[in-house]
Amino acid sequence: MDNILAKVIPQEGGLAGTSSAGYNAAIALSGLLALVGIAFGVHTFFVGHEHAYGVTREVPWGLLIAVYVFFVVSSTGLCLVSSIGHVFNVEAFKPIAKRSVFLAIVTIVAGFVVIAFEIEIPWRMAIYNVISPNPTSNIWWMGTLYGAYLFFMLIEFALLQMEKHREAGMFGLMGVIAGVAAHSNLGAVFGLLNTREFWHGPYMPIYFIASAMMSGCALVIFFHWLAYKSNGWQMSKELERSLQTVAKLGALLYAVILFFTTWKIISGVTGQPPGKYEAMQAILTGPFAVNFWIGEIAMGLIIPFVIILAVRARNLTALFIASASSIIGIFIMRYDLVVVGMLVPHFHNLNIVGQPHLFPYAPTLHEWMITLGGVGLCAMLFLMGERLFRGHLSESH
Repeated sequence: MDNILAKVIPQEGGLAGTSSAGYNAAIALSGLLALVGIAFGVHTFFVGHEHAYGVTREVPWGLLIAVYVFFVVSSTGLCLVSSIGHVFNVEAFKPIAKRSVFLAIVTIVAGFVVIAFEIEIPWRMAIYNVISPNPTSNIWWMGTLYGAYLFFMLIEFALLQMEKHREAGMFGLMGVIAGVAAHSNLGAVFGLLNTREFWHGPYMPIYFIASAMMSGCALVIFFHWLAYKSNGWQMSKELERSLQTVAKLGALLYAVILFFTTWKIISGVTGQPPGKYEAMQAILTGPFAVNFWIGEIAMGLIIPFVIILAVRARNLTALFIASASSIIGIFIMRYDLVVVGMLVPHFHNLNIVGQPHLFPYAPTLHEWMITLGGVGLCAMLFLMGERLFRGHLSESH
């Protein structure tokens, strides 16, 4: 293996990028950001969530839930996109397998860290998930299935490192099954809340799977381009074609999510359904309109879709810009999904005296710093992975 890698690495431009001062500074900066975020999270255990966070009894879910959803959706999407190659044996997707599986692990770990600080006593969840299971709870299934998903992904990545692709494919398939089950269940956590009309319905689990695939395509392109630029490598033709294929799949998924979004709007305003109509007005013309039209629609869907079509998925720099725009838009999409669904008061249609039209919510400094800490942890693990696993090069790719 060493002899083969010795031949492959010079063709890719060497590993000089991962040992440069700038690369080390990037690791240090992202690590510092992660530590600061963790410090703010630990501080909340001492001062109390009710003092550190902007959430209230009326709005119990806020920014940290949205960040958790963003990370786990990203992880599932990376798993699904990578599985097309090494699990389902589609040749065009094989060159992205190793790095994508590693990134799936990194993003789920970042999500777990963020949600640990959102839960007031996180260690109880780990303990009672085992000693006091509740199979009727979607939250219990979410923790259990994502735990199994992480386990399978870790085994899969270890087998890929050992070049045992057949065995890795088997564990990858189990990871896909666990990931799809966990992710559709996460959609059910929202969709089965019949007191939150903005989320309620069978639409949510299906939407979560489709949007996960879309997120995965954007992240595959973004991190592969970033990895090769930071390492100072020249991409092989095989990898370029693979990323172009991922971009084409992404374009299809942007169209699918636009279709979902269109019908979400239509169902939310037609007949003015109680609860859903008020939430829809908040994102169409209300306080979240800028988030929705500029963040979700323009940056998250339209701009990347147009860029991919304009360059016919051939210009990798343009694809990187499209993926960066998409990732920002998807983050806003998760925030709007979680927060807007919480803001409509219960019994709003009864015109109760003194009840606001929408409950107020604004993230606090602690919430923002924990969010930045999660992003910093993700960036640090990505950069360290490039160095530790030699750019995820292998004999076969």
